[in-house]
Amino acid sequence: MIALLRVLAVAIFAVVMFVFGCGYCLLSPRNPKHVFTFGRLFGKMSRVFGIKLELRLPEDAYQRGQHIYIANHQNNWDLFTVSSAVTPKVVTVGKKSLAWMPLFGQLYWLTGNILIDRANRSKAKGTIDQVVDQMKQSDVSVWMFPEGTRSRGRGLLPFKTGAFHAAIAAQLPIAPIVCSSTAGIKLNRWNNGHVIVEMLPPVSVEGYGKENVRELANECREQMKAKLEALDHEVTMLNQQEGVKA
Repeated sequence: MIALLRVLAVAIFAVVMFVFGCGYCLLSPRNPKHVFTFGRLFGKMSRVFGIKLELRLPEDAYQRGQHIYIANHQNNWDLFTVSSAVTPKVVTVGKKSLAWMPLFGQLYWLTGNILIDRANRSKAKGTIDQVVDQMKQSDVSVWMFPEGTRSRGRGLLPFKTGAFHAAIAAQLPIAPIVCSSTAGIKLNRWNNGHVIVEMLPPVSVEGYGKENVRELANECREQMKAKLEALDHEVTMLNQQEGVKA
């Protein structure tokens, strides 16, 4: 019964967001400010799923300059958890096929996010080059998922190098974001316990060249892996204290 009510709530939310969201975005289509606005709205939906979402951002998160943001990519729950960490003037980079997803895909494009063809390596590289050029000509930051696909409870997957090529080419710091594991969240459970999303200190790309891109990717992955393990341990302790089953 709980799962049915939640599915109904999400369906209503999706329709309302599509109708009013797309109408709102059409007033200034593909304006980066929309990503922050709707990221926050989707994050608030976490309460509907019985998630106690804790967002940990540094004090300067909303005032800092351009960065390349990277985050772990787990499953569909990301839409209601890690999306809350999007800061102003940030657009995300996603796969081209998202544009065909009913309701969400059209809103994703209208809010100013960037779509790339991951199946075509040459096109994907060309898009990364275009992203770098756009960043150099504006004050917009970019958010990417370096795993390239959902981990689905398999921990932190190996990183692809696109985000790190972009960071080195644009000479911008990398801001890792880690969300605690969400594989155990269940639609039919009233209380799904705690989820923590934390933004780590920026990683400088100073001294890195194209030949060091894999080294940079591994450095960021090790930091994120350690943080994910720490957050998962903290969440386990919090849930046990409150009697939430794993």
